[in-house]
Amino acid sequence: MTEQAQSVATAFVSARRAARALAEYPGVAPQDLASAYRIQDAAIRLDGRAVAGWKVGRIFPPLDSQLGANRLSGPVFADEVAAAANGAVPAMPVFAGGFAAGEAELLLHVAPGWNGEVPSDDAGTRAILDEVRLGIEVASSPYPRINADGPLVTVSDFGNNHGVVMGPVLDGWRELDLCAIVVRTEVAGETVGEATAATMLDGPYGAVRFLLGNLSARGFDLSQGLWVSTGAITGVHPVEPGQKVTAVFGEHGSLSCMISLAQPR
Repeated sequence: MTEQAQSVATAFVSARRAARALAEYPGVAPQDLASAYRIQDAAIRLDGRAVAGWKVGRIFPPLDSQLGANRLSGPVFADEVAAAANGAVPAMPVFAGGFAAGEAELLLHVAPGWNGEVPSDDAGTRAILDEVRLGIEVASSPYPRINADGPLVTVSDFGNNHGVVMGPVLDGWRELDLCAIVVRTEVAGETVGEATAATMLDGPYGAVRFLLGNLSARGFDLSQGLWVSTGAITGVHPVEPGQKVTAVFGEHGSLSCMISLAQPR
């Protein structure tokens, strides 16, 4: 760990704790994925909170070829997971002056006791899962250009995650084609996107396989199980405090959250 990477990690953790925007990137931006994940790993250690799961995002062409990966990951802290079952509409904070977006996602849970072998196909991936839920990822960072500056910068600040809304269980998920579910996202009552996970590389199961390989290579112990927020199905939709975000998963259910303003912690 270089002094520069530690400095960037400290700046991001401090800004998030203070709910303070960062007008500029706090240091020299990483030049490769290994450097970006070193900053993220340092920030996880500095933050010190329990990690309940991980978000997976996409790296688009041509950067996927340049960087050697078509997805990225970031931690979801346990105290930033909110329940939205039974009609609850939790408040989800975002950083004033930073970046803020809502994303409809499928949440897949890897069961405790995973043996360390990354499955090679969807059937093998289903076999290591024990639950699927409907969800919303809230993407937010104190740095407003976190996505505009590219995936290396996104990785360096927790993958641009600031919480996950955990919705209803997807009943009968083992028999369903997850990539056939039509998903709609609404912000402030307006439809802002509609799509299926069929547009997302090799789908939600592929996101799980990517994440297991990514985290194993970084030395994380995954034996206790983990949630995987598998990617923005309808896109990354800007949000503001006071707006309601709703994700509708066809006949399978829906969930909502209210966007609020992050406070110092």
